[in-house]
Amino acid sequence: MKQQGIGESHAKIILIGEHSVVYGQPAIALPLPNVQLKATLTADATTSSHVVKSSWAQGNLTSLPESMAGIQKLISTLMERFDGQDDGWTLEIESMLPSERGMGSSAATAIAIVRAFFDLYETSLDRATLLKLADVEEQITHRSPSGLDAATTSSDQPIYFVKGQPGQPIELNLHATMVIADTGVKGATKEAIMAVRELLATEPQTTQNRLEHLGQLTKRAQQLLSRDDADELGRVLNLAQDELSELNVSDESLDHLIRIARQNGALGAKLTGGGRGGCMFVLTKTALGARRLAGILKDRGAVATWIQPLAKGDEE
Repeated sequence: MKQQGIGESHAKIILIGEHSVVYGQPAIALPLPNVQLKATLTADATTSSHVVKSSWAQGNLTSLPESMAGIQKLISTLMERFDGQDDGWTLEIESMLPSERGMGSSAATAIAIVRAFFDLYETSLDRATLLKLADVEEQITHRSPSGLDAATTSSDQPIYFVKGQPGQPIELNLHATMVIADTGVKGATKEAIMAVRELLATEPQTTQNRLEHLGQLTKRAQQLLSRDDADELGRVLNLAQDELSELNVSDESLDHLIRIARQNGALGAKLTGGGRGGCMFVLTKTALGARRLAGILKDRGAVATWIQPLAKGDEE
């Protein structure tokens, strides 16, 4: 066992396909390596206590709040795996990710913790084991997780996902930059899912057509990501947002920032995740344009923004 183990992960967003993925259509999730999370596990031979320090809660493992029950279960599982129940340590979690904003905060935390434990105990970690262990936390936090969050917060490639099937890494060859903006309104995923379900009951054919159109747009987006066609991808994203609005999963906080982005030169702008609050994102051609739009969005109500180049070497 080493003195210190370190695990890292990052945020993710759904590029396209949220909500329609529930009904068998594909979705694409993008990793956001610029929005980082780090878990540092420091051994302490003088004690057998287990201390967790994070922005959400601090204290002994056994006294964590109910909101961290998944993390508590994961850590207990890892301690048993390494027969380390009597090994004292402090776990510090440093995160740039907002919680409950559709950016994969719980999965990213789980991925980083697993990696930190395996690093501390100097044990190799394959991807299948990593995702299986992260699912211990996600099963408690999200009940029936798709696995998409864990797959993307631990990957450096976009993931193409169909419910019930393993996510598939896809090619990313797109010279563009993304701005993610937080509305400051906590997302209401359950309410948004119910809104779509109600529309399926009251307007089945129209709603089914919208879901299938979102699936077609997702397949088109996959092609555009590999063909370096940011302009057409922006148009596809705008069409997807229009369908999501018709499905009643957007709200005024999202619509406001999307309008501002489109009025100020965005190639495309749409919500990401469950909707009814949470985050939206903007596609721009250049990093300079992204920084400009990030400033405008913050001036017009976004509580936080993040900038993510989509091609290596596009940081400037």
